[in-house]
Amino acid sequence: MENQLPTNAECLRISDQLRRAFHGEAWHGPSVGEALAGITAEQAAGHPAGHVHSIWELVLHIRTWTHAAAESTRGALMPPSVNDLPPEQDWPPVQEKTRTAWSSAVQQMFRAAEDLGNALETFGDARLQEKVPGRSYNFYFLFHGVVQHSLYHAGQIALLKKMVG
Repeated sequence: MENQLPTNAECLRISDQLRRAFHGEAWHGPSVGEALAGITAEQAAGHPAGHVHSIWELVLHIRTWTHAAAESTRGALMPPSVNDLPPEQDWPPVQEKTRTAWSSAVQQMFRAAEDLGNALETFGDARLQEKVPGRSYNFYFLFHGVVQHSLYHAGQIALLKKMVG
């Protein structure tokens, strides 16, 4: 009998990449978590580069899209495209600039990533080619996009951290 990969081998690989993007041991450099290490609420809320999004705003934005992807695995419609989404939904505003609120924002982002990682582990490779509810692309594209999106913003966080540090 031939060695066959499990029917969710690709989903497990994507889940692994997602976890590395958020928690580390990645080839590319610092993960989201590593980039956020040691950042205070005051630093996270700051705008050291003028009109560029703050670290805190980036965390809320990453959480928004990671959560939306996780929900789509359960049949929820993805929010409208970025071009159609109200800015306050795409880039949720920082409501309360306290240490507790900052900690909560980071925890919510990591919970969204964990939720998506867990959903991926049981998703099944056969579903990767299915169209994402509310979108014209498939889940394979979405899942890789979330990993890429998170790492893109991790790079921004790392740069902003240097500016505020």
